[in-house]
Amino acid sequence: MKVVARWFTALALSAMASIAAPDRAWAQKYDFAGSVTWYGQVPIMLAVDKGYFKEQGLEVNYQVILSSGDRLASITAGATAFSNLGRTAVIPAMARGDTSFYFFANIDDSPGNEGCWARPGATTFKDLKGKKVAANTSAQVTMNGLLEVQGMTEKDIQFVNLPPNEMAGALSKGDVDAACVWQPLLNNLKAAVPDGKLLGTDMDTPNYQKYQSMASPDIMVISRKLVDEQPDHARKLAAAIFKAVDETIAQPEETAKTVAHWFKKSPEDVLEGIKSFKYFGTKDREAHMQRHTAQMQSLAQWLYDNKKIPTLPDATKWANTSFLPKP
Repeated sequence: MKVVARWFTALALSAMASIAAPDRAWAQKYDFAGSVTWYGQVPIMLAVDKGYFKEQGLEVNYQVILSSGDRLASITAGATAFSNLGRTAVIPAMARGDTSFYFFANIDDSPGNEGCWARPGATTFKDLKGKKVAANTSAQVTMNGLLEVQGMTEKDIQFVNLPPNEMAGALSKGDVDAACVWQPLLNNLKAAVPDGKLLGTDMDTPNYQKYQSMASPDIMVISRKLVDEQPDHARKLAAAIFKAVDETIAQPEETAKTVAHWFKKSPEDVLEGIKSFKYFGTKDREAHMQRHTAQMQSLAQWLYDNKKIPTLPDATKWANTSFLPKP
């Protein structure tokens, strides 16, 4: 009987362990939501490939989700734990009262890669008064900044909200007189209308002069539940991320070789893309984040003033760097 009792006890303990094990295993695994077309994701790819998350005792799965809005929705739904995405998706969620996430870092920027290209005959936005100008999401913010430099507003033109991949065709046919978009689609505009004119880039706007960033740079977001309930895991994720960012900055050639497979491009092409970006690691991280929190609020104000969000959120209520390892 004692043997049988011990057998049942062992069986029960084994069953309990098998039930508990997936939970413990799940707690060590996290999904990252990112694209494979944007060089801002390079440090995360590098951290996965070089095993920096595993060094922290965590397993990270890179889940390909191309749209920033869909990435944020995946975090809200609990399907992914963290992401690097455009803040034009983050701020509207904040305005709706979505408290499922924090933002904690800006690790990449690409000023100069977003601009406005006009058909022949226009050399400044003043030449486009009353004419059709296409833009979309962050490029609309850049367009408004370039208009502001000329003492104009969006009311001085005919704004056309056009999908980015349709802009080159519309500009070529004359359906619009100018279009504003980011690279590599900006090069498509130049190819479609080679005798046109670059009216300016995001580096020519008041936003860049004040914040030294593009109109709507990426922002790193993380599940609020993860940070609140597993702050040590959040710290370990951040440690791996910043290690990879610092390596991307210090060794761009080796980084390009490591991550080229994600983009299905040659290391040389990926290196060219990496060099067109700026990456921000542990150096001056606190000051950098303070500037980006202020830029988040400024962009939120613009979106609210232009009736693109229903309420004006206080960005500081979503900012959280408490779990980041000390530089």
